[in-house]
Amino acid sequence: MSVESTRDVMTKYWDSEHSDASMMADDVVFTMMPTGEETKTREGVLGLLNYFYHVAFDATASTENTIIGDGHAMVEGHVIGKHIGEFAGIPATGKDIRVPICVSYDLEDDRIQRARVYFEMPVLMRQLGVA
Repeated sequence: MSVESTRDVMTKYWDSEHSDASMMADDVVFTMMPTGEETKTREGVLGLLNYFYHVAFDATASTENTIIGDGHAMVEGHVIGKHIGEFAGIPATGKDIRVPICVSYDLEDDRIQRARVYFEMPVLMRQLGVA
């Protein structure tokens, strides 16, 4: 896989704002690094992302830095939004959030195969007032 094809796949994925699974492998795995929890399959990952960005939070991801390599990509930024639904047992608080996030992607055959999500849970918990 070339750097150019990696960039094309990742740009299409990022531009979809987590709503298009066509760039994911059928057996894709997203791992939440703070907990080790894994979400598998395109449908599972889309469900996870939809729940996080549109049910638990009304949020978007901002991008500050990206790194693209041959079959690998990394993005660093923030999740920005409002806590509108239950998350991790915490009922909606209506509080605004701005949480650092970094995601490392591995691609195979022009599809996202794995993603490791580094999400600053302590920052989120403080912003929700539960830390």
